[in-house]
Amino acid sequence: MFPKFQILSSDKISREFQKREIHDFESAANYVRHLPYGRNGDKQNIATVFSDGCGTCSTKHALLKQLAIENDQHDLKLMIGLFKMNQVNTPEISSTLQQQQLEYIPEAHCYLKFKQSILDFTKQNSKPSDFINDIIEEIEILPDQITDFKINYHKAYLRS
Repeated sequence: MFPKFQILSSDKISREFQKREIHDFESAANYVRHLPYGRNGDKQNIATVFSDGCGTCSTKHALLKQLAIENDQHDLKLMIGLFKMNQVNTPEISSTLQQQQLEYIPEAHCYLKFKQSILDFTKQNSKPSDFINDIIEEIEILPDQITDFKINYHKAYLRS
């Protein structure tokens, strides 16, 4: 399942996609998927994904959710999922986990949901199966909640 809609809005994020000759959600998602993974200079302003030419799971998915909002598409949900980041789904942390004698570290990840399908555009080869079996809990958020709210949510879980 994948949202199918034309970008018809004249709001900020829609205009940024239109400037790049991107006129439908599927093309927008593919554009975002192919941007490199990288921290944005200003996470409070998701349009920096365009100027920075990169994004994180948070900024990329918040950008696509905002695009859906601007085009009156309300079935697309922005999610934070806490998942068990372990040596299988994230091999690059294997030595740290072994040194600390940990099975996993709870990690917060942003992604989209559309009619029960999980969509992950974080990296070119990202797919829900990378983390779906390790989800501890998930909540729906709004694009402006990817900064302080996400951090506080993650910290509160770690404390508990």
